[in-house]
Amino acid sequence: MEKEPPSSQYRGFSHRPVLLRETVQYLVVQRGGVYIDCTVGEGGHSEAILQACLPGGWLLGIDPDSQALERARQRLEQVSDLQRAEGLRRHGPSFTLVQGSYARLEEITRSLGCPEPDGILLDLGLSSFQLESEGRGFSLQREAPLDMRFDPDTTSSSGARQALTAADVVNDYSFDDLVRVISSYGEEPRARSIARAIIRQRPLRTTLELAELVAGVGGGRRPGSGRGRRSGKIHPATRTFQALRIEVNSELDNLRAGLKQAISILKPGGRLVVISYHSLEDRIVKEAFSREAKGCVCPPRVPVCICGHTPTLKVLTRRVVKPLPEEVRINPRSRSACMRASERLTYATEQPESTEI
Repeated sequence: MEKEPPSSQYRGFSHRPVLLRETVQYLVVQRGGVYIDCTVGEGGHSEAILQACLPGGWLLGIDPDSQALERARQRLEQVSDLQRAEGLRRHGPSFTLVQGSYARLEEITRSLGCPEPDGILLDLGLSSFQLESEGRGFSLQREAPLDMRFDPDTTSSSGARQALTAADVVNDYSFDDLVRVISSYGEEPRARSIARAIIRQRPLRTTLELAELVAGVGGGRRPGSGRGRRSGKIHPATRTFQALRIEVNSELDNLRAGLKQAISILKPGGRLVVISYHSLEDRIVKEAFSREAKGCVCPPRVPVCICGHTPTLKVLTRRVVKPLPEEVRINPRSRSACMRASERLTYATEQPESTEI
């Protein structure tokens, strides 16, 4: 029987990490291991990983959000201090936190002299802390400027301050570009109507302005209107807000880059676990895992392999892992979570076989 991951015993942290038990199980966290949480947030998953890998282990946490990192630091220091008080902490720090993007994973680990990790976690999307933070513009139910940047106070992977905001997209993009963003990143069937309404109403400055505008576009339903499946459940502006956030933060491009680098630096036999929250993210993860679990990736019309590609991963999850009903009841925000896990092959000649835990 799998041991349950330790629950948070420290006061002052309300964040509930999604699929926590499953994450620790699929990572196979061991004492003395090296682990990377690429989306440390407030440190919910990192706390459980650090507790399980000490004594002797080390955790690297990465996040672009300086405010979230500070909360994670407080949380993880309590774990580390407890280990030290019990005489279990090894010499030197048990964790390191870095402000940055997992799209720069190879650069970050190289600069720290990080050994090959035994496990890497990516918990994608928006954290509860960001959603509830004042003035960030992520919530469509709170009055705030249209910002939506993950790292408004720091620099992007190129070294320049992340400048693009949701207000820039809404007020400056052409009709065609607005349709592209809302349709492609929000999978919103009303994209053209919403883009027209936005251009007609410009300038838009706040989240509530935009949310009310989108809710009034034909085909939408205001929450609580009593009509349609969305009533009282999903705000009709949710897809548009998701699309703007993805565009502002280059989320899908960063995910592709981060997955490639994570697979590259992972120790043979190490585990990669990814939690996604919508079909765009999950599709990218599924395709990356499937591609790296295959040998030849030449087009079918090529009679003889010329790519030289060899499998690097074994996929551990035939189907996505979903939260149990009890977790969804306690934490409704977990309902859309989908987990996929894979293992780095020890030798290129190994035959990847899907397994389930």
